[in-house]
Amino acid sequence: IDHLRRGTNVILDGTLGTILIDPTEEEIAEAQIRDGKRLTLESKLKDAVGQPSITADGVVVTLRGNVDLPEEIEVVAENGAEGVGLLRTEFLLIGRNEMPGENEQMEFFTRVAKWFPNSPVIIRSYDVGGDKFPAAFRAQREANPFLGWRAIRVCLDEPEMFRTQIRAVLRARALADVRFMLPLVSQLEEIERTRDLMTEESERLDRDGIEYGADLPLGVMVETPAAAMMVDQFAEKSAFISVGTNDLTQYTLAIDRGNARMASKFTALHPAVVRLLKRIVDASNQERLEVSVCGEMASEPLPLLLLIGLGYRVFSTSPVTLPLVRWLVRQFDVPTAESAAAVALEAPTARDVYEVLEWRLRDMIDPDLLDLGPLPGS
Repeated sequence: IDHLRRGTNVILDGTLGTILIDPTEEEIAEAQIRDGKRLTLESKLKDAVGQPSITADGVVVTLRGNVDLPEEIEVVAENGAEGVGLLRTEFLLIGRNEMPGENEQMEFFTRVAKWFPNSPVIIRSYDVGGDKFPAAFRAQREANPFLGWRAIRVCLDEPEMFRTQIRAVLRARALADVRFMLPLVSQLEEIERTRDLMTEESERLDRDGIEYGADLPLGVMVETPAAAMMVDQFAEKSAFISVGTNDLTQYTLAIDRGNARMASKFTALHPAVVRLLKRIVDASNQERLEVSVCGEMASEPLPLLLLIGLGYRVFSTSPVTLPLVRWLVRQFDVPTAESAAAVALEAPTARDVYEVLEWRLRDMIDPDLLDLGPLPGS
């Protein structure tokens, strides 16, 4: 781009992430058609915000928002979310050398909950480590940090830090429907140790005469093959299950999701991921637990169709994708989704999964309106 002459015509496609230099008249015409279709879709999404999240055949689907930063809360509410399915707490550590106190955390949690008086706010415990250790931590450098000291492992190894957060959530529970969720759980002991800490901090609040919610629900995120294989036992110890499909895909396929060279092979439509997703929803339903998906998979047309077909009915996505997900849900019908998922569960390759989903999608939506993403392996 630095070498372009002034006055050169270009077509910048933000959706596809492409720049076309000196386009032909035919290419310009094609771009104008694509732009017109996007404007049509934008109009449909705007109309969908105020409509109920219900499939074409009347099945209710719950949509919540993921929140990284405080400024996203209002967008989640404006886009009609039924609460927050993933409230990340790491931002509380950004740009500071000390850990946030109990009162500061409790006040933030209750402030978020006021935006959703009739819906839950699910607070995720600190998911630090990997590539995001804040200055408040003095962590040693690791050769493979994404497989090292991070998430629930850090919290349990730093119990005083964890106790402070637990107390803040317990106190917020007395004022609002907040819930607590543990990331990257891979062992049953991690849930049991957290429950022990919650019991101890509840007793401490009792002694101090401080109001708290004794019925705080504790859920776990399923993000690794280990958790997916143990999900039946995890479900017995948990109040709800949430699937983090980004990490689940990464760890199942042993592919770094940030590796551009491996991007064509990184797909949640891989048969191994599809089968693990089915195992998770079935085990959760067996225990009559709410099971949700809060990864990017829930905000893309083909994977969303698959998830509904597998049996998922609760999704949490980024604030800006909520209108798209709501509109898609309203176009889908469950029998078609279930039929597609049944074939996908038997498919031998990600390409086969993609193709069966795309074929079924064409029965419900004009695929030209949507960016379905690249064919896996292409």
